[in-house]
Amino acid sequence: MAETIITTEDLQEFKLELLDNIKELLGNHSGHSYKRWLKSPEVKELLGISSGTLQNLRINGTLPYTKVGGVLYYDYEEIISVMEKNKIHNKF
Repeated sequence: MAETIITTEDLQEFKLELLDNIKELLGNHSGHSYKRWLKSPEVKELLGISSGTLQNLRINGTLPYTKVGGVLYYDYEEIISVMEKNKIHNKF
């Protein structure tokens, strides 16, 4: 059986290729790995809010949702959009 010698340069090249592949994968998800549709418990955990607060966000129209067969679903992109729209920049 033939032996293959791996040099430091080979390892460096492998590392750079691996990093490029990881960056490409992360770029495809905009740096986020997420499901598009989240159920209420997932949204509560994501935002760190109670059931009542989530219900208020639905009732007052702050957070859009979809109801399918009695289950409420929230679009991850909409949640991020709502958070961005309501961002407050205090100036000192």
